[in-house]
Amino acid sequence: MTKGSSSHYEVLRVAVTATEREIKVAYRKAARASHPDHGGDAATFRQVTLAYETLIDPRRRAAYDRSYATGPRWGRAEGDEAHFDAPAAGSHASATIHKPGTPRNTSADAPVYVPPFDTPGAVPLLPPELAGQQVHGMPRKRGIFGAEARIQRELRTVQLISRQVLPAIPAARLINGLQSPADNSHIDHALLSGYRLALIGSMLLPKGAYAWDGNTLNHGGRSIAPPQLAPVVRRMQDIFPELNVTGWTVVHSPDGNLHEPVIDRHRRSRDGSDIIQVVNAAGLARGLKDFLSSGPAPNTVNVPVLARLLRGMH
Repeated sequence: MTKGSSSHYEVLRVAVTATEREIKVAYRKAARASHPDHGGDAATFRQVTLAYETLIDPRRRAAYDRSYATGPRWGRAEGDEAHFDAPAAGSHASATIHKPGTPRNTSADAPVYVPPFDTPGAVPLLPPELAGQQVHGMPRKRGIFGAEARIQRELRTVQLISRQVLPAIPAARLINGLQSPADNSHIDHALLSGYRLALIGSMLLPKGAYAWDGNTLNHGGRSIAPPQLAPVVRRMQDIFPELNVTGWTVVHSPDGNLHEPVIDRHRRSRDGSDIIQVVNAAGLARGLKDFLSSGPAPNTVNVPVLARLLRGMH
């Protein structure tokens, strides 16, 4: 990894949770080491200065964080043979980190952090205790109209994933309330495990039978447009090419029945929006476990990716 691909946090060798004081101390140390008058490199000194000017200003730092700015990309160790996982529709392949002939890790195994926190001389992007949390953030009140309904359906999704998915996959990390990189909207939930990322939107609709045609849900002659996740999935795939990114819309029933409403898939869309799965609560729990557990190194916590996602939270 070249210095040019380093994030501002890496340049100053601070965690993404660094305080203003920690940033100032790190800048003074980095500036002394890189200043041309002290034998340093002018280009490196400019990079250090830019990192400091960005992170020390609260507004610039927030904007930088929510841009999912480039950070390190960790994959296989040098000398390992690359293996690729079959991607979902609209997604790129993602590499494993296991060597040929070694037992494949399972999603039920204890989490393995990449890079490890005990790397000599390394400054972790996240504190170990923060990276060890499985749930980050909660739904927040946004706007004036419909906030209560949004919070209700998002809380249902958080509870569903926390109870039925996270216990089965210890390395999975649920992040709530992300800034969309495609527009000014929000991503309700993101679920990361290994080299797979699921973006999840929530709906709350009456029970009954719905037909999903790849673009809209149809119920009793009425069309209902689900959250527009396809552009966000494509954008996040561009930002995180090392991951396999998919989108899911979960439709909750008012009475909490996990198997309602019933959703039938009639046909695939022609515009590629079938990268989104529309499911009820039971379908979401089952589908997410299958998607995450079948990926490469599903017991891996990708710390740099997790750090970038946490920086994008509201």
